[in-house]
Amino acid sequence: QMWEEAIALGKELAEQYENEMFDYEQLSELLRKQAQFYENIVKVIRPKPDYFAVGYYGQGFPTFIRNKVFIYRGKEYERREDFEARLLTQFPNAEKMKTTSPPGDDIKNSSGQYIQCFTVKPKLDLPSKFHRPVSEQIVSFYRVNEVQRFEYSRPVRKGEKNPDNEFANMWIERTIYVTAYKLPGILRWFEVKSVFMVEISPLENAIETMQLTNDKINNMVQQHLNDPNLPINPLSMLLNGIVDPAVMGGFTNYEKAFFTEKYMHEHPEDHEKIEKLKDLIAWQIPFLAEGIRIHGEKVTEALRPFHERMEACFKQLKDKVEKQYGARAVLSSLDDRRGSRPRSMVRSFTMPSSSRPLSVASVSSISSDSTPSRPGSDGFVLEPLLPKKMHSRSQDKLDKDDLDKDKKEKKKEKRNSKHQEIFDKEFKSTDISLQQSEAVILSETISPLRPQRPKSQVINVISSERRFSVSPSPPSSQVTPPPITPRTKLSFSIQSNLELNGMSISDIPDVPPPLPLKGSMADYGNLMESQDLISPTTSPPAHQRVSP
Repeated sequence: QMWEEAIALGKELAEQYENEMFDYEQLSELLRKQAQFYENIVKVIRPKPDYFAVGYYGQGFPTFIRNKVFIYRGKEYERREDFEARLLTQFPNAEKMKTTSPPGDDIKNSSGQYIQCFTVKPKLDLPSKFHRPVSEQIVSFYRVNEVQRFEYSRPVRKGEKNPDNEFANMWIERTIYVTAYKLPGILRWFEVKSVFMVEISPLENAIETMQLTNDKINNMVQQHLNDPNLPINPLSMLLNGIVDPAVMGGFTNYEKAFFTEKYMHEHPEDHEKIEKLKDLIAWQIPFLAEGIRIHGEKVTEALRPFHERMEACFKQLKDKVEKQYGARAVLSSLDDRRGSRPRSMVRSFTMPSSSRPLSVASVSSISSDSTPSRPGSDGFVLEPLLPKKMHSRSQDKLDKDDLDKDKKEKKKEKRNSKHQEIFDKEFKSTDISLQQSEAVILSETISPLRPQRPKSQVINVISSERRFSVSPSPPSSQVTPPPITPRTKLSFSIQSNLELNGMSISDIPDVPPPLPLKGSMADYGNLMESQDLISPTTSPPAHQRVSP
């Protein structure tokens, strides 16, 4: 479940697949896995293993672990008792030490085996890329992974014991352990390379405790905002333990210990720390308000009395805190709730028949009275295929004269503009039914010969500029079309009652004549033999034709 590490390795593989091997099939599969990993990071709750410090003292141990301390990573949901039992099975003659303080020289130099084991807390070391606040679900991975510093806190009392308030003289002796490598690594345990100790004053301990409590409330609220299906019991216990003074006393003990005239007179250097503690107490109110609001929305009828009592206690607490320390309002972190994620915008390449366009021509050029747009700019779906077919091998061999090519292009543009004007004139004046059933849909199995002309519409394909014109055909003699043979390449037939290439509709015989050879543009005799060279080009004028 270390998906963060899998994503890092996947990015290395993606670079190889995309830029070195060009294996897009493997790349797509890898990217799908990465997408699932990112989703798992946000949605799946992963267990947080505990870390244990283990010291092997005495001359009875092997030299590589003798009088050394190691940090072990426990298994999922493994308690310290279970870990100790598993550890002592490897050393059945060892004796378990009952203190957590470092042993003296008498134990280190003894001939026996002494094992010291206690739980340590990993110290969060966020990567540099997290330069702004991020979701707790993302940060939670780095609280127990990629860690190299661990701490163990031990309470120490200094001065006279105060029976009324134990927080006034409770110091914290914190030991920091730094391992040789980050955990987890190639092993589940690494040797401790450095140890140092710091002392935390009672006021600093109170500030740290309040900060952790606020973060815990905020994180749980965010989890419930992101996932409404989470159970409510952990939230109930957390809120009740803070709001109800009969449970833990809340921060009243801090007020009795540090917010007195006597403490401020004896410790004038702690003025800034006291103000910080007051600010943390004031900030706890909006966090609690949001948590109680969520609790009220999800509470069952059986727990309704419990919730009402908690609301009453919170109201008293809120009035007291806002009166003494001021009111705070959370505007960004809690109010910016994540709703349901919008569904991805997926473009459909297969449109249903109800939304299929009436023809391949642009709808805007049909419906508007303005000058038609340039051909090919209306999103013609076959446009990417046509340029490949227009440059055949026969054209590349025969069309070597650039001057002739320029002349022919000018003639084509002039002819195309003429046909487009006729198309606009006739299409506006003719009542053409644009029903779905009469839609003209181009197929890839169009015969290169002349098929039967439809009664209502005729598609006129001008190949070089890919123009389409629709005009009604007169009910003249109908010609039985030849059978349509499937073709792998896309080709279009040119048909119209207009004058094209010097021939009118009356000059066309019932049986289509064989295609003549072209003298300059392409060789139709070779084109009929090789279907790969078929291109929808316009034949030259009549005076340029040559006999076979």
